Amino acid sequence: MRKAIYILFTSILILANWSCSEKIMDEINENVNDPTEMVSRLIITDVMTNTAFSVAGGDFNYYASIYIEHNVGIFGQFYNAEIRSGEPTSSTTYNNSWDAVYQNLYNLKVIIQKCSEGGTETGNWHTLGVAQILSAYNLAIVTDVMGDVPWSEALQPGIIFTPVLDRQDAIYGEVIRLLDEAILNLDKESVFPSLGTQDLIYGGDIASWKKFAYGLKARYAMHLSLKTPDYSNVIAYADQSFTAGSEQAQFNYNGTSASSPFYRMYTDRDYYGASQSLHDKLTERNDPRDNLFFMPHPLSGSNDIVFAPNGTPNQVQGIYSISAITNATAPTYLLSYHEIEFLKAEAYVRLNDLPNADTALRRAVTAAFMKENIGLSAADAVDYFNTNVRPRFQTNPLSEVMNQKYIAFYEEEALEAYIDFRRLKAMGNNVVSLDNPMNTNLFPLRYTYGSEDVTTNFNVRDAYGDGTYVYSENVWWAGGTR
Repeated sequence: MRKAIYILFTSILILANWSCSEKIMDEINENVNDPTEMVSRLIITDVMTNTAFSVAGGDFNYYASIYIEHNVGIFGQFYNAEIRSGEPTSSTTYNNSWDAVYQNLYNLKVIIQKCSEGGTETGNWHTLGVAQILSAYNLAIVTDVMGDVPWSEALQPGIIFTPVLDRQDAIYGEVIRLLDEAILNLDKESVFPSLGTQDLIYGGDIASWKKFAYGLKARYAMHLSLKTPDYSNVIAYADQSFTAGSEQAQFNYNGTSASSPFYRMYTDRDYYGASQSLHDKLTERNDPRDNLFFMPHPLSGSNDIVFAPNGTPNQVQGIYSISAITNATAPTYLLSYHEIEFLKAEAYVRLNDLPNADTALRRAVTAAFMKENIGLSAADAVDYFNTNVRPRFQTNPLSEVMNQKYIAFYEEEALEAYIDFRRLKAMGNNVVSLDNPMNTNLFPLRYTYGSEDVTTNFNVRDAYGDGTYVYSENVWWAGGTR
């Protein structure tokens, strides 16, 4: 009996020591630099950075700059995109930005769950609202360039491996819902501290995030002009958004540890040449920005500006001139003040309210002149507007509004210029001319899906086919079916 008790006691000690050892080993093996749980304020900083650099300022924007002739692709993949050889139809072209969008959306889903009722951060209403705005922003971009995309079944790793594609009209409904809920949550009193320095866009200023949300509602209402024209609400939303450049949603770079995406592209790859067609639009208007937008290539050995012909450049580096406004600290604009005024100008034109359209257009042009990497003054802008813009506006209001918006969006906002061009074309408003002869039959009406899902998700693969659909099928808001 005593031997049995001794054996039992010894077994208990062994088990206790083993359990203790297992616990210690678990703690030793835990990587403190790779936690499985993280508070939302830390996750959202990474999302903001990835949204600015890889989504608003990444491949989506780089290729849009070629398609709408802000730049000419003169080497490598960009040359192929310029001459419509491979890149516009390849599933690898936009894969990095495709992955970035869905990584952002997944991380934002985690934040939204944490900060919603029943989550571990219930009551963190302001962070919830910011996450919903960023979700709307990322979701809108991916559907604007690609049409139908995975959403309702997406973001469920280990549960649903091949999510279906949702219709673009349904996705737009989700975008608006997210923005409306965000505005409500930003108006609540949060029991959590401000994001503060973790917010790399507004430093925790919730009033500014609310203006951003209303500005996005104005943008997306305008995107739907062909389907559901609602110009009065475009103006109403815009009136609740930015009133000065200091309020706009921009992501800044310090130029050392972080640099502007376009600057990195120019310095790392040197794939762009100065666009002849953009130069022509500037000279037609005697626009002073023509002397600021371009510079000789540093390796050309010449002080002459050499423009690349759209669609027919030589594949060569170091010859064609390049952008002069790209620098390491040039910001990424998620939504600019000048865009808000351009939205109002177009809406007023379509409502035949030309006096208010004139005022909004003047404000838009002035703000665009005063962008930090342009550096012209308000007086410069007013002189240009009175002398060159207003006469053209009086002759063809819509044309001049949209051409001025196109010029103002040079470089950092090329993606939105690409969206505008497709929308206008679908509406029969061919007011912005492009010179690439390939555009007769080969203008990219949309982007291809990312290769990682084309190869792993049969729903995406079937929608992609051989990629040539990008030349023939509009997205839903531009009159297409998907």
